Amino acid sequence: MIEFAWLYALIPALALPFLIWLLPESRPVSGQALRVPFFRRFEASEQGGVQKNRWYQVLMLLAYALFVLALIRPQLLGDPIMMSESRRDLMLAVDTSGSMDTADLELGGRLVSRLRVVQQVAGDFIEQRDGDRIGLIIFGLNPYIQAPLTHDLTTVRELLEQTVMGLAGKETAIGDAIGLAVKRMREDETPEQVLILLTDGANTAGMVSPLQAADLAASEGLKIYTIGVGAEELVVNSMFGPRRINPSADLDEDTLKAISAKTGGRYFRAKDTTQLQQIYAIIDELEPTEREQDVVRPPRELFIHALVSALLIALIGQLLGSGLLRSGRRIS
Repeated sequence: MIEFAWLYALIPALALPFLIWLLPESRPVSGQALRVPFFRRFEASEQGGVQKNRWYQVLMLLAYALFVLALIRPQLLGDPIMMSESRRDLMLAVDTSGSMDTADLELGGRLVSRLRVVQQVAGDFIEQRDGDRIGLIIFGLNPYIQAPLTHDLTTVRELLEQTVMGLAGKETAIGDAIGLAVKRMREDETPEQVLILLTDGANTAGMVSPLQAADLAASEGLKIYTIGVGAEELVVNSMFGPRRINPSADLDEDTLKAISAKTGGRYFRAKDTTQLQQIYAIIDELEPTEREQDVVRPPRELFIHALVSALLIALIGQLLGSGLLRSGRRIS
């Protein structure tokens, strides 16, 4: 199947010869004048008179027709190919306050900090979101955009892994983090927008309360999944010997549940690395990568063939018009 990419160029191209024909011929003001044979040079000087060279006319008209054909860009369309495009924006908000340095989660057979586990598990989740746009917010005392919404999932994961504990402050401003996500995602018109907020504590700072921010998010159509991370039991050494403590005593689960309920999301509790992995798997099922199907037919440009043919024919016509290709004449 052949189509023309610039078919609109056909109108001025066909009108140009008529406009030139309508122009008045210039009259010499003296006995001598310089004559420039542009489109109107269809003359030959044989048999002692002035007559039109029919072959020259035909070749020039054919060359112009091929030039017009090249101008409107003929394209040969290839076989249909199904293309998919995701229409979902997903923002991750990760708590980097001082408590995220607590080493109460196991990874690779040893206890590591909560942030390190989040970096590993959330990083795997990011890589599985092929087609979605992913963004990253880190928050502590203040929230910051670490990565804007982008299809470059590799870069987002690298920025998450490079996040430093306490970079955004040692307190926790959950409401401000939600507010920043709403502000950033409001700039886009993607119908499906999701925020995954992960924290291990309670709101202890910020200008906006978490529930006020949740109301704002709900009004903007932003769905929020909240994750409370941290073990419920940890053995620590003290001067009286080993004792068990709850390192997640400060986790405000009621507020996190309320945030999700207001926005149509869900609250999850991750007490260990396995649970956190399962939570991200559940979210992946709840928020699958949606794709718009579209059919494209890759074009192959054909204008170059018409253009080269026009130039060759015009060259032959010029040689014929100048008499170099006439019988009985030689080029010396």
